[in-house]
Amino acid sequence: MELPRPKPGQSISELSTPLPLIDEQKLAANIARVQTYMDSHGLAFRPHIKTHKIPEIAAEQVKAGAKGINCQKITEAEIFADHGFEDLLITFNILGSEKHKRLVDLNARISGLKVVADSETTVRGLSCAFSQTHPLTVLVECDTGGGRCGVQSPEAAVALAETIVAAPGLTFGGILTYPKADTEEAVEAFFATTIAGLAARGIACPIVSNGGTPSLFSAHKVTSATEHRAGTYVYNDRAMARSGHCSLDDCAMHILATVVSRPTKDRAILDSGSKALTSDLLGLSNYGMIVEYPDAMICGLSEEHGTVDLSKVEGRRPEIGEKVRIIPNHTCVVSNLFDVMTFHRDGIVTRVEDVAARGLVW
Repeated sequence: MELPRPKPGQSISELSTPLPLIDEQKLAANIARVQTYMDSHGLAFRPHIKTHKIPEIAAEQVKAGAKGINCQKITEAEIFADHGFEDLLITFNILGSEKHKRLVDLNARISGLKVVADSETTVRGLSCAFSQTHPLTVLVECDTGGGRCGVQSPEAAVALAETIVAAPGLTFGGILTYPKADTEEAVEAFFATTIAGLAARGIACPIVSNGGTPSLFSAHKVTSATEHRAGTYVYNDRAMARSGHCSLDDCAMHILATVVSRPTKDRAILDSGSKALTSDLLGLSNYGMIVEYPDAMICGLSEEHGTVDLSKVEGRRPEIGEKVRIIPNHTCVVSNLFDVMTFHRDGIVTRVEDVAARGLVW
């Protein structure tokens, strides 16, 4: 059964909950703010679509000046290619013949596909898949301190770049990192040493890609970078506000929820649990901030229930049936929990967009 969708012109107070809402004005302001910064520093900007997974928002980002988009999965890239996007970077080690076949097919139909690798194993697999077809551009992923994927030293980055250059079916595209926040000095040192090592071997490095939203406005300090990637900035969330990237007023996503129970004076229950808010704490002490009651604490989540501690709320407290708005800790995960996003301006629904790339696992 198809569920009823919100309709343009409705008041958000009329909508069934739980429901994520996107403020059109804050969304536009976030896109413009970051693009203006990147343009002012001569950095190409490549938004990561994992935050919204919506082609229509990616089109707004590109219209504002973004050079292309960043995906995390082949299936995400396929969805966005279907919507006309050509300059796609997939920042994930891609392994296995089934994925390689899809990657070959995708590379044949768009002009700007790029992927990453951090091991000879990944490079060999890609080379085997692409040796008899149109070459694939591959960047070396570098661990500059983030502790996730990536080669561990500039010397290893240069060595893997040489492997890519020598591999049939592949083209070396440059280097890339996803660093810890506020580590621009370390990132620049890694990049500069790597670029020098590549130059000494006669290897050009056309793309030098840095990433991350939390310290995004320090991206210009990585002077070797040619582009920056970020995703969360488009909506923002509590974790980004805590990092100093934005204020809570810059958070474009709210979860509309209803108070369904008041078992005690100091406890309320919302219809928004882990399937609406996510269980991510990200170092925060509760599971979201209720805009109307900022001193309330969403202290526990089950699948469909959110437990709220009201003991520190002075004055009026929420009543059964009341609707409230919640700023989530981690907006990217919320996008993957819902089929649609409802957009509004001043509390009136403007449009409803399918989260086209949600729930895609590879």
